Amino acid sequence: MSFVVEQETPPLYADVTGAMRVGHTRVLLETVIRAFQDGASPESIVQRYSTLSLSDVYNTIGYYLRHQDAVETYLKQREQLAEVVQQRLASVQPDLSSIRSRLLAQQNQ
Repeated sequence: MSFVVEQETPPLYADVTGAMRVGHTRVLLETVIRAFQDGASPESIVQRYSTLSLSDVYNTIGYYLRHQDAVETYLKQREQLAEVVQQRLASVQPDLSSIRSRLLAQQNQ
């Protein structure tokens, strides 16, 4: 009996916005990697995100460990994009703290 080693591609795909997703789910690559960096085991990541398969999480982490520089560059780009989006939202949304204060004051009367 012979053992054939098959090459596997990482279980990642880019959605229409360019965000990398894991497996056949909507779970973001950065979600899995940040959880792993925070000390979560692959099993606990699957418990948190039940649409993920354990093999996809292990393969994703393995890909990250083999291509750490490229993945970290991607993660930094995603963080920068999130900051830009948050700044845009802050510029068009009013400051809600005054509304919250008034509502709390009315509630306490």
